[in-house]
Amino acid sequence: MSDFSNALKVTTTGLQAQAARLRILSENIANVDTPGYRRKTVSFEMEPTRSDVTGVKPGDVRLDRSELEVIHDPSHPLADATGNYLGSNVDLIIEIADAREAQRSYEANLKMFDQTRQMSTSLMDLLRR
Repeated sequence: MSDFSNALKVTTTGLQAQAARLRILSENIANVDTPGYRRKTVSFEMEPTRSDVTGVKPGDVRLDRSELEVIHDPSHPLADATGNYLGSNVDLIIEIADAREAQRSYEANLKMFDQTRQMSTSLMDLLRR
């Protein structure tokens, strides 16, 4: 049974990591038009568990230090003397693609969790006979 619990631990850490990634991506998408907003990124790190298996966990959230978009709009309240202000550095296409990737990874982990649970249940049914 420890192999089943190890598999469940690994898939659970994957689910938690992808959920954290989706939260960061949704923040980026929500702030795509916020002046001065910097895109956030999260990386994954290995997470040792009590057993001999290794899971994954979200690492530090970092700000993307690429240049902010310069927007010319003299009527904007944040515009300087030249009529420019700094927008965000969030690219909506990249965020949507990353969100799809995270969603698919989440679904794959969920499917593995469900298959492991089904195998465990089937084994218990066989042992009861």
